[in-house]
Amino acid sequence: MIYAIVDIETTGGYAAAGSITEIAIFVHDGHRIIDQYHSLVKPLQPIPLFIQTMTGITNEMVADAPVFEAVAAEVYDLLNDKVFVAHSVNFDFSFLNHALQLCGYQLNVKKLCTVRLTRKIFSGLPSYSLGNICRSLDIPIQNRHRAGGDAQATVLLFEKLLCNDTQNHIQQFLKKSSKEQYLPLHLSKEQIEQLPRTPGVYYFRNQKGKVVYVGKAKSLKQRVSSHFTHNGAGRQKQEFIRNVHDISYQRCGTELMAAILEETEIKRLWPVYNTSRKQVATQYGLYVFEDQRGYARLAIEKKRKHLQPVHTFGLLWEGYRILWNMIERHQLSPELCFVDKTKYEGEYFIQYDDPGTYNQRVEKALCALHDALPSFAVLGDGIEENQYSCLLMEKGKFFGMGYIPDSMKLDDISRIKKHLTPYPDNDFIRDMIYRHAQAYPMQRINLT
Repeated sequence: MIYAIVDIETTGGYAAAGSITEIAIFVHDGHRIIDQYHSLVKPLQPIPLFIQTMTGITNEMVADAPVFEAVAAEVYDLLNDKVFVAHSVNFDFSFLNHALQLCGYQLNVKKLCTVRLTRKIFSGLPSYSLGNICRSLDIPIQNRHRAGGDAQATVLLFEKLLCNDTQNHIQQFLKKSSKEQYLPLHLSKEQIEQLPRTPGVYYFRNQKGKVVYVGKAKSLKQRVSSHFTHNGAGRQKQEFIRNVHDISYQRCGTELMAAILEETEIKRLWPVYNTSRKQVATQYGLYVFEDQRGYARLAIEKKRKHLQPVHTFGLLWEGYRILWNMIERHQLSPELCFVDKTKYEGEYFIQYDDPGTYNQRVEKALCALHDALPSFAVLGDGIEENQYSCLLMEKGKFFGMGYIPDSMKLDDISRIKKHLTPYPDNDFIRDMIYRHAQAYPMQRINLT
């Protein structure tokens, strides 16, 4: 087995927008160093002042250094078909792989992370940064935060790991079935392995325990693992990987329940990496009020905090479709419903009755609307024996979900509610439930 032990210095924290400023590679056969390479690299972009201060590599130092394209062939030959070894391997690999791809090279390597290996072989150390590991294991390190010095220290660390690997962790890491090298640095393989292969919602948490991403899954274990199989070079992906320190999850009986819980949790927690579903959805309501002449007026407006609508809609056109249906069926006045009457004067009642008579028609229209809104339950698999999962729609609105005994009679909504947890209602959730009930009619139980 031939290893390429690598360290690089860069202008930034992610490969897509950063550049390499220094490369050091030590080729190792498992016993000794058999080849080595070291070079400064001209990054074609300014080196930030704080990085100059940390590494000691200045813009002047790299002004006459070769650009990466000039050294790409030699770097590729040293790395390809070897085991790529680095401290926090995904960082170094993402930069070199990205830079090589831009030059037309496709790197074909297995990876080993000395952070993860040290945690396995020398467990219980106070810290697993390279400097602290070297202090704990009495490994000399010189030229800290320079590629040559850090790579030489990593070589000495790797040799200690090879000598002390009594449990064959290195061979386990190198197996094709092992995905451990792709995991975020602070996330253990055991945390992935303990996930169930059931529907549910998972939460990625940062170092402080704050939720940074919420997702749903048909199989929690498979879905969580898929996040880390292809670690791209972009800023968001790299920051995401660095910020994932822990996972928690909630099991759900069905994938539909998981989708509803995910929607609710994203709106509740606003995780930083859930970018596509965090927008606040505008909701509209159908309101009724009495004007100064005593007429009952219907109006569609954006939902107001302190007013209770007769009915809500996720889309404005949906509200007007329902309102026009009420106007047509119950001979209501378009003008008193705040819709344009000019096109319909020949079709609709324009000369109003007295308020009492007209308001009776409005009341009848509202009752018909209310009666037409369906109440039904959607049943599915539970998470334990002798139970069903249950989602309840009451008069066209999502009430909540939970689990009910499989022996329970579904003839009393109030009894069903006692087993359910209420959840916020919105048009996205309602649409999911209606589409599911249409696709799986045997799971829908109509309620009165």
